[in-house]
Amino acid sequence: MNNKEIEQLNAAMKETSDKRLYERYLAVRLRLEGHSFEAIGVLLGRIRQTISIYWQNYQEKGLTGLEMDHSPGKPPKLTEEQRLQLAAMLEQKQPADVGFEARYTWTLPLVKEWIQREFDVTMGVRGISAMLKRMNFSFKSITYYLRTNR
Repeated sequence: MNNKEIEQLNAAMKETSDKRLYERYLAVRLRLEGHSFEAIGVLLGRIRQTISIYWQNYQEKGLTGLEMDHSPGKPPKLTEEQRLQLAAMLEQKQPADVGFEARYTWTLPLVKEWIQREFDVTMGVRGISAMLKRMNFSFKSITYYLRTNR
């Protein structure tokens, strides 16, 4: 067990605010302390191969080998062409125009149903909401006013 390396890892763990990087530092520290890849994987909720990759990257490049480029996230569920088709439909048509019961405003559940019907893609309303925000759509809430007779 190399105390100097463990001290460096402890210092790096204190300095980082990145949860994923902290986890990689911790995995390497546990390995330096003699734990197996399997035991570390169980502790951190990762598969053995992931812990092995962390260790290999550390062996090759030190602490910088544990840093990760930006994670791109999941690929989008709708293609660019499908998003353009969705945008055009939302801008130009009302729900009744595309076969829904006579409704004049689009809601997330209606958009969800339309996406399922048109593209055979299942999305949650939160995912649709986030996608529409990225597409520069905004939501307006309908407000009801009490009308008084004067």
